[in-house]
Amino acid sequence: MAVTANEPSTAPRRVTVLGSTGSVGCSTIDLLERQPEAYDVEALTAHRNVDLLAEQARRLRPRVAVIGDPERYGDLKSALDGSGIDVAAGADALVEAAERPTDWVMAAIVGAAGLSPTLAAVRQGAIVALANKESLVCAGALMMAEVGNSGATLLPVDSEHNAIFQVFDFDRREAIDRIILTASGGPFREFDLDSMVGVSVEQAVAHPNWDMGAKISVDSATLMNKGLELIEAHYLFNLPPEQIEVIIHPQSVIHSLVAYVDGSMLAQLGSPDMRIPIAYTLGWPHRIATPAAPLDLAEIARLTFEIPDDKRFPAINLCRQALKAGDGAPTILSAANEIAVQAFMAGRIGFLDIVRIVERTLEKVPLREICSLNDVYAIDSAAREVAAALIDN
Repeated sequence: MAVTANEPSTAPRRVTVLGSTGSVGCSTIDLLERQPEAYDVEALTAHRNVDLLAEQARRLRPRVAVIGDPERYGDLKSALDGSGIDVAAGADALVEAAERPTDWVMAAIVGAAGLSPTLAAVRQGAIVALANKESLVCAGALMMAEVGNSGATLLPVDSEHNAIFQVFDFDRREAIDRIILTASGGPFREFDLDSMVGVSVEQAVAHPNWDMGAKISVDSATLMNKGLELIEAHYLFNLPPEQIEVIIHPQSVIHSLVAYVDGSMLAQLGSPDMRIPIAYTLGWPHRIATPAAPLDLAEIARLTFEIPDDKRFPAINLCRQALKAGDGAPTILSAANEIAVQAFMAGRIGFLDIVRIVERTLEKVPLREICSLNDVYAIDSAAREVAAALIDN
């Protein structure tokens, strides 16, 4: 991964936001609008939210706006009629938007749908702010190889990985003992198993600290999100699983830590506001101001930590096992989790069934080596079919 700092440029930074209407995308738009003279927007994309995409496009004046769902093309075309903004739709158009020459790309398309656009952004050698965790979970080796080949700079947006990036000594890797990902514990941190059986979707998406999309909020409630982050960290920082730990930190003030061989621990602290890590990537290698509330340590008064309970939250260990298994196991895990979360949100399975479906899918789908993105899609498709059948039965 390229991490070379350059002198600041006086020219506006040309930027693209893939997934501009999601939680991370909207936070990115907020930062762009606070310094409009510093950024020239090339492209904005969304999946189905035409109204918000059109509203963002009229304010930020990108050269092109793309809607992922081709059936919404007419709606977007009509909404931007007379604006002078080009309009496109469909999966190929999302990739083409990511390929447009830019300095910086926010990769925030959720799920496997973000794989191809993220890879396209990497291949053009841009600074890629990575918020699409599936890119590394499903295709980590491929993605990192493309980063090396293209000279792209991959900057993690997840608050945990972003925190590690800020205090990770890339020049003296031998001095690093381990990295520690922090987790809030989610809304059910103090629930016993019996209490979690009947929890509702509304309870699961009510994250105690962060304002996130529904799917990520459910992943945080199962702690699957932390397991996926463990897999991401393996690829981002080139560390074996045994050098990556997870600890529950309910206050979400310390976003992660790096432990060094001399006994030192370096941590990044901040308010639980996604605009902080996004701004770090948007201004990199320099820092820009954000409207995030400053920390008042005296008011916080106490920071607490606890070990994750593997019996109540088995997802972390399941992810660790998938990473060690390799050969597409993380791809299977990610695809099955997407299907299971969708089923839970639709009221078709219970909360505790999510991880059970993922585990059974991993048992049923044969492992195979990943050599190309087509391999990733084939494994992903097979896992989705198996997970869907398990849910139906």
